[in-house]
Amino acid sequence: DFSSVFSAPACCSARYGLAVLSFFGFFVVYALRVNLSVALVEMVKTKVSSNSSSSMCSHSSSPGVQHNTTASVYNWDSDTQGWILGSFFYGYLFTQIPGAYLARKFGGKWFLGLGILGTATLTLLTPVAADLGPGYVIGIRVLIGIGEGVTFPAMHTMWSAWAPPMERSAQLGTVVALPASGLICFYMDWTYVFYIFGAVGVGWFFLWAFLVSDTPETHRNISVQEKEYIVSSLKDQLNSSNKNIPWGSMLKSFPVWAIVVAHFSYNWTFYTLLTLLPTFMDTVLGFSIQQNGFLSALPYLGCWVVMLLGGQIADYMRETWLYSTVAVRKLCTAIGMVGPAVFLVAAGYTGCNYILAIAFLTISSALGGFSMSGFNINHLDIAPSYAGILLGITNSAATIPGMVGPVIAKTLTRSNTIEEWQTVFYISAAINVFGAVIFTIFGKGVVQDWAVPGFHSHGN
Repeated sequence: DFSSVFSAPACCSARYGLAVLSFFGFFVVYALRVNLSVALVEMVKTKVSSNSSSSMCSHSSSPGVQHNTTASVYNWDSDTQGWILGSFFYGYLFTQIPGAYLARKFGGKWFLGLGILGTATLTLLTPVAADLGPGYVIGIRVLIGIGEGVTFPAMHTMWSAWAPPMERSAQLGTVVALPASGLICFYMDWTYVFYIFGAVGVGWFFLWAFLVSDTPETHRNISVQEKEYIVSSLKDQLNSSNKNIPWGSMLKSFPVWAIVVAHFSYNWTFYTLLTLLPTFMDTVLGFSIQQNGFLSALPYLGCWVVMLLGGQIADYMRETWLYSTVAVRKLCTAIGMVGPAVFLVAAGYTGCNYILAIAFLTISSALGGFSMSGFNINHLDIAPSYAGILLGITNSAATIPGMVGPVIAKTLTRSNTIEEWQTVFYISAAINVFGAVIFTIFGKGVVQDWAVPGFHSHGN
């Protein structure tokens, strides 16, 4: 009856089971992506003391618990380290759009599952590759990037068939793995970062393989009530045909390009800090990631918390306050990009007040979590039938900052003076604000004409 279609209980439902497994899946995805950024600090030869004369600031810090130092240490220069850190993104860029197309054509379940299984297996082999030489690590990281390139488009493709419109802001990608990686690296040794998360990834795959289905219609244990609820919610928006994908109209769409620019801009700051924040903590603030891994991870922990809360706030604004979808997306994007820009610049003017610097960096990254309920989820608003393909397009553009942003930042901070870091922060802030302005002007919150079922590619 109509009441059963109008709503379906969330507790113990198939779609929330998918959400839980997705959450842990993307926990693994982020762990496998960023673990090397944390572990590399201990993999290479570093200063014995974080309070050496080379850091600009000096403060007393307790050595705390002595971490395990039995793992191998490698004499890799900064150029080699740069190639190792950037190699993931070369592979990641390669499979974004093909992964989205194939996931749409054949279903996202196995592309997502096998992508994570492959990256988890390769992660387990990383310590062995490190012993063989940096070239082997670079090769493995490229392959890990290739495997992970399909995960986000595949998940978007699945959610477009599972998520009723008012439940879409619950973005489950998370950077909580960064604090975990830092703590594992500190209290055990860097090899366990790869062993633990690699093993978790393999274990997750078996749960995913047996418990998840591509669509509500093919799920073995879904209730009739829930299936009707989801299908009814999405019946006017989804186009099940894989033919006549409106590539031309899609690439000429200003709302699509608004997401591309916003995504590129956000990732410039994210990837720059992801790669260089430990260096800033060490050379400017006088911290070492070995002794202060949690402090380096605080900004990402704040971002994760706000990502979860931001999704709930966005849905509340739409359901209870009846804000339009486009208003919510633009507001979340503005807060999530302009806010971080302000606090990032401010962090460059804290001098040696490391508490204030860490606070500003944490607030900057935390506010960025709002953008996940802004431009990032907007793919599903404007083209639910092509959400995976759109994410492949925007994520391809947003991968470029991972390759060039940290390189430019490293070039600008060769002497590691506070003035050089201020320049890096200003550049990132300006790019963030530019992305927010473009999305505010051109972003939309409704399904575009070319994404409506039955539309032909020569339409507008």
